[in-house]
Amino acid sequence: MLNVNTLSKTYGKKSILKNISFAAKEGEIIGLVGENGAGKSTLLHIIATLQKPTNGSLCLYDMPYHKHKKDIRKQIGFVPQDIAIWDEFTVEENMVFFEKLSWKKKAKNELNQICLDMKLNKWKEPVKALSGGMKRKLNLAISLIHDPTLLLLDEPTVGIDLKSRKEIGAYLNKLALEKGTLIIYTSHDMDEIISLCDRVICIGEDPFYEEILKEAGKEIISS
Repeated sequence: MLNVNTLSKTYGKKSILKNISFAAKEGEIIGLVGENGAGKSTLLHIIATLQKPTNGSLCLYDMPYHKHKKDIRKQIGFVPQDIAIWDEFTVEENMVFFEKLSWKKKAKNELNQICLDMKLNKWKEPVKALSGGMKRKLNLAISLIHDPTLLLLDEPTVGIDLKSRKEIGAYLNKLALEKGTLIIYTSHDMDEIISLCDRVICIGEDPFYEEILKEAGKEIISS
């Protein structure tokens, strides 16, 4: 489904990513770990078509990124680490607003169902009144309006309570299993990575993460 081949990214003389290669298929949940500054967010941004690599290539469903960017973007849902929702709007107003920007249209009851499926039952509540976990869920719900086949998440559970982390994890599992969505996400929570991910990509020079994953018997993707 997704093929990343010898991907590199440099800024001036500084190398952020070096020859990253991996393949991932439908229905997988792939973790992405590494120390701060290793290039995790940069890699997600490149896969999301928000940045261009310095070298290397990417394909989604046999569509090269450099030839089919518009079509590929329709297949991707991207959730940045910073919450990007309207604080003064209700959950309903946020979902309706972002649906109007989506290439795929949905009725209000369909939008509400996305929220209910991840236990976000605050349809009429203003976002400013929501907990951090509920805001994270709404951020995720917005990315799913157009039914992406590839979902990219940058620290989707950072700073939220255990209950919300578990609920988001359960929803991601269901999404991968029932819809075949390929999910790639970053996290510093190694317990979460070990319990949720099928395979894990380690990037950067620090062997710390790889050692933890080996101890846990987790499959590591050689990049």
